[in-house]
Amino acid sequence: MFAAERRQLILEMVRANGAVSLRELARVVQTSEVTVRRDVRALEAEGLLDRRHGGAVLPGGFTRESGFPQKSHLATAEKTAIADLAASLVQEGEAIVVGAGTTTQELARRLARVPGLTVVTNSLLVAQALAHANRVEVVMTGGTLRGSNYALVGSGAEQSLQGLRVSRAFLSGSGLTAERGLSTSNMLSASVDRALVQAAAEVVVLADHSKLGTDTMFQTVPTDVITRLVTDEPPAHDERAATELQALADQGVQVAIAGPSGQGAGGDPVPAGRQPRRDVPLPGQRRGAAPQLRSATPLNDQQPPGQERARVADLRRR
Repeated sequence: MFAAERRQLILEMVRANGAVSLRELARVVQTSEVTVRRDVRALEAEGLLDRRHGGAVLPGGFTRESGFPQKSHLATAEKTAIADLAASLVQEGEAIVVGAGTTTQELARRLARVPGLTVVTNSLLVAQALAHANRVEVVMTGGTLRGSNYALVGSGAEQSLQGLRVSRAFLSGSGLTAERGLSTSNMLSASVDRALVQAAAEVVVLADHSKLGTDTMFQTVPTDVITRLVTDEPPAHDERAATELQALADQGVQVAIAGPSGQGAGGDPVPAGRQPRRDVPLPGQRRGAAPQLRSATPLNDQQPPGQERARVADLRRR
């Protein structure tokens, strides 16, 4: 395919979806991400699209939010791996909150296998994924339906969360930076996410590598409130994502890296309901603890210290 043909196809994909990852663009045009990145730079120079970390968006994408149909087709393999690992953090009999998003929807599908679970959510998609789980109780917030992401927002949703206390909140968003934390493009969604955070003892952010380094309009979770980040491993050439991961770890966020096809970063399976190595300090201790950047592997499959140090050093070099 000639460069002009590639760029026309890239532009059509971005116009159709609002935002597309470099990995997906490379797959569709059947070339390397390095070549796609050059094409995206050229299209940005012409004012036809905007570059974002790990992808491309329509001009003015800082304030634009893609709808659910577009988001559901982005980084699907990464979201699956992240959801598999995040589900292994949840224990039998826990009470948690799960926010809206395509990644949290994937998480909900796996939570259906955790007995005695109580899930509080403002997402119709999360509730639907758990609707037929016999041993999971689903509690929905009130609020006004926001059709673009099938979430309940507004004062009704926020008021229904007052006085609630659960062990963990699982949230996604549009962007994540070490400087500002998790953010989203919509004010109403951000306000409800902040209420979900207030109800939880720990906050777990689910974000694929394309969101690392991306900043959007409304802050939802400041970095110093995030307990753990579950993400996928950035590509070898993606220095910005690796740098952002290290910056988050330096600020005390526990980083769990999911491997492909529901495996831990070391290649070890992470079965549903199995507890990964506990590297999340107790509330009140995390900010004083030494920063760590760790692969998330099960308790019984811990990597030797030398291998783990080598893995962290490798991420830093990137």
